[in-house]
Amino acid sequence: MTQPDNPLLLTSGLPKFNEITPDHIEPAITRLLAEAMKRLEDLESDIQPTWKGLIEPIEAMGLPFEYSWGPIGHLLNVKNTEDLRKAHEAMLPKVVEFSLRMGQSKPIYDGLVEIKDGTKWGGLDDAQRRAIELKIRDAKHAGVGLEGEEKERFNEISQRLSQLGTDFSNHVLDATKAYELIITEKEDTKGWPDTLRQLSSMGYNKEKETEDSSPEEGLWRITLEAPVVVPFLRHSRNRSQREHIYRAYLSRADEGELDNSPLIMEILRLKKEKAKLLGYESYADLSLASKMAPDVEAIQGMLTELFDASKPHQVKEFGELWDLAKNSGQGESLMQWDTAFWSERLKEKRFQFTDDQLRPYFPMPKVLEGMFGLAEYLFGISIRESVDESNAWHEDVQFFDVYENREKIAAFYLDAYSRPGDKRGGAWMDSCLNRRIVDGELRLPVVYLNANGTPPVGERPSLMSFGEVTTLFHEFGHGLQGMLTTVDYPDVSGINGVEWDAVETASQFMENWCYHEPILKSISGHWETGEPLPDDLVQKLLDAKVYMAGSAMVRQLEFGLTDMKLHSTYDPDGLVHPFEVHREIAKRTQVLEPLKEDHFLCAFTHIFAGGYAAGYYSYKWAEVLSADLYSAFEFAGFEKPDAIQEMGKRFRESFLALGGGVDPMKVFKDFMGREPSTEALLRHNNLL
Repeated sequence: MTQPDNPLLLTSGLPKFNEITPDHIEPAITRLLAEAMKRLEDLESDIQPTWKGLIEPIEAMGLPFEYSWGPIGHLLNVKNTEDLRKAHEAMLPKVVEFSLRMGQSKPIYDGLVEIKDGTKWGGLDDAQRRAIELKIRDAKHAGVGLEGEEKERFNEISQRLSQLGTDFSNHVLDATKAYELIITEKEDTKGWPDTLRQLSSMGYNKEKETEDSSPEEGLWRITLEAPVVVPFLRHSRNRSQREHIYRAYLSRADEGELDNSPLIMEILRLKKEKAKLLGYESYADLSLASKMAPDVEAIQGMLTELFDASKPHQVKEFGELWDLAKNSGQGESLMQWDTAFWSERLKEKRFQFTDDQLRPYFPMPKVLEGMFGLAEYLFGISIRESVDESNAWHEDVQFFDVYENREKIAAFYLDAYSRPGDKRGGAWMDSCLNRRIVDGELRLPVVYLNANGTPPVGERPSLMSFGEVTTLFHEFGHGLQGMLTTVDYPDVSGINGVEWDAVETASQFMENWCYHEPILKSISGHWETGEPLPDDLVQKLLDAKVYMAGSAMVRQLEFGLTDMKLHSTYDPDGLVHPFEVHREIAKRTQVLEPLKEDHFLCAFTHIFAGGYAAGYYSYKWAEVLSADLYSAFEFAGFEKPDAIQEMGKRFRESFLALGGGVDPMKVFKDFMGREPSTEALLRHNNLL
């Protein structure tokens, strides 16, 4: 079969990311939408209410979009350009329109209901039944029951929300890219980690093409990208520069052409109106109809339980920071731009180590080797870097194959390093190709693992902070759920169909292993000598795990409480601005008086441009689950390899294999024999 000229028209192999250009998007998507509409109309004209007659044709209609719209969305995150954005935005309304048309298909909906109510329902397996139930629910949420003006308005809202989410994300990316603070005085870099000097110098050279700049002598360009701004706030001794950077970070995308505050108001209004059209009192109620948590009250109960346990510890921790600041000569009151700096000083004083001391022991190749070894130990798989063509979008991207008993079962891309010019911040996993049957053959799953870690410098590999190590384990946990699924139906394969507040369970479960001493030693090795992390540093790192745990917990609870308030009881047509909603919550959750210009909501892409609206609590909900599950390994006895491997086998066969094919609460109860408890999470953080 000849290959199409347009790489977005492929439907086999790996997507050709290295060949896709913005010019390919309009002709490919236009053609695919026309073909899909024809197939949809043909399907609607002759509904066969069986799995083979209805579900399989629907699955087949989605295949071309996995190879086209999916890669386009991925490239927007990792290789964002103005031309790509324009091409995407030109086609976005048409894609959303088709998605709504399909989601609101009454013949398909009636066919799904007929399957569920029919005599052959019992002959389907659990994953098939769940896939159909989710399709019925999603059709209701897509407005299948609406008619006339209500349906027209619902579709307008859906189109507009899609565009607003894209605009919100682009504004944050552009505002982050637009900012820089040039440090000219060498004196101001005293106390900086070497990696910060190198990253800021590299960035300045690259962007400004200055040949006389060096990490040692400057100039240094401070941006708002996480690998730069986080260590700067932790280590810069220049308090006024810390304040300048902190205020800039807190006010990203809050003014001018990139101002996201009007978008926030419109998003909240439209989401509430959308929920009302579907018969829900609030957007939170609509959101929770497809989540593991039963209702807003249950979530508030969990958040309050964690808050009440953590708040006294947070107050004590801030008292210790203020004492250190005063004793070290700071005459001014403790402010927000001081806390990261003094927290780092107290950590150094208490545990006698710095980030710079740790980084040489965590070169990325060694971390990957140890992480893959853990996966082999727990789950019986092996991982090797692929020698095949991966069609990657950047030269730094690696491609790995996953094997079981020498048989390939999955693969993944690893895009690990920060690229401020065209890659979004943070870390995330996504599906590239779902596990499914195509033309009678099993197509193996492929996932993306993305991070914004410290890149290599010259001949030196990426030397990771411990935070970057735990982030990598987190995303790898997501990836394992995407890759080790045994479900062949794309709607519930891997992470698909998993309730949003349960989808972080596997990822946060994997983070726990970073603090297990044998694993910690296996993922460390000095990049020059190969020497493992010394015993004293291992112990200090383990002791430091719970450092400032109360403050870290309350910070996340603040985000979750704000999100839930904005999407449940808040009135977007009232007189109170969302900034005030956040401020009132922050007065309870923060020890310091919140800054009036705190507009972090303008960069809160999780809830305004991602999938976490009325769902940010999911991180804590899933953290409770994951800590609870890890406690089962603790009780099995880490000194008993056979028992641990048996637990790993059970974990793989349940949480990793079943994907979205079984209700996650059932999976949890089957594994633990009881309901989830916050005890393990609070105990692991010394908050009991």
